[in-house]
Amino acid sequence: MRGILTAVCTVSMSVGLACAAVNPALGAAGPRPDLTGRKRVGIASFYARSFDGKTMANGAPMNPHANNAASRTLPLGTTARVTNLETRKSAIVRIEDRGPYVKGRIVDLSPRTALKIGITPRKGISRVVVAPIAIPLPDGHVKLGGGARTIDTARTTRIAHEAHRRPRRTWFAQLARPALR
Repeated sequence: MRGILTAVCTVSMSVGLACAAVNPALGAAGPRPDLTGRKRVGIASFYARSFDGKTMANGAPMNPHANNAASRTLPLGTTARVTNLETRKSAIVRIEDRGPYVKGRIVDLSPRTALKIGITPRKGISRVVVAPIAIPLPDGHVKLGGGARTIDTARTTRIAHEAHRRPRRTWFAQLARPALR
């Protein structure tokens, strides 16, 4: 069996297909994480009641009253500002889950956050802008995104440290303090 998978992987790689799609033990090839920090425009929906208390991708239970969200491409732990383009209301959320898995949607919001920005249960979806504020990088640092420009430096620093969960001295934390000279 191993020889067959190796042969299939070799042939599929020469054709340009991913070997992970052939061998489920290697894991499914999903979308790459978006570490650019650019704003994205798309459709937002919110979690159904059936997800209340279920485990999210980060291991915590889903709390419908928290400001959490799901994204397929933003890394877990990312802090972002979600703005409803119809009502111009916005909220700061933390990406703690994967999804939505419906074509054309870029973010799933908790019911509390959805109501806060004007997405009602009757309508269910709305066009939004997702602007990342603080993006945790694989090496342990935090990158500021396009949404960081819309809030003051001290608040950006606090949000970035919360996203990092380990207070660490970084270049943007030094921006909040006056230089000692």
